[in-house]
Amino acid sequence: MAKRKIIWNSERILSLSAMSISFITLIIFIYQTNLMSKQNYLSILPYLQTSTSYDGEHMQFSLSVLNHGVGPAIIESVTSEIEGEEHDIQDFDGHFWDFLVFRDSILGSLKDVSTSTLHPGDAIPANTKYTIFIVRFVEEDRPKLLRLINMLETLPYEIKYKSIQNERWMISEEGNEPIKLD
Repeated sequence: MAKRKIIWNSERILSLSAMSISFITLIIFIYQTNLMSKQNYLSILPYLQTSTSYDGEHMQFSLSVLNHGVGPAIIESVTSEIEGEEHDIQDFDGHFWDFLVFRDSILGSLKDVSTSTLHPGDAIPANTKYTIFIVRFVEEDRPKLLRLINMLETLPYEIKYKSIQNERWMISEEGNEPIKLD
């Protein structure tokens, strides 16, 4: 059998060039799509931190959660401990203040307290502060307030949250930076 010789004409060269360019374009498109996907994940990064605020002039103390990141932080769970036993804040209908009063009943005698809830599914928008509670106090309440501040300084807690892309993080009393889960 004789070998067939390929005849190179302009039509054949043009079609091979078009197929090569299409293949290279496909590779570039896949690469760019991969880069855009990575960029999208990096551009949505909620960064939660807890913060306390003491205003002696206006006689108030507050505990807040701040989202310094990009994109909302969606709460998954909030837990804390009492004598080594873990408690979910949902057992207190999402009120962290009620948990603190359960832990130390003397705090229940503070009368002017505004509280917010933290439930799974709650979203804390980017660059916002979510106030968990504010205690407005009078001079005779200062010892109770100092007791509250001391408790908060040593209180173990975990707040687990996720981004809208289901990347998960946790903050706790052990550090100031979120820890990536999974």
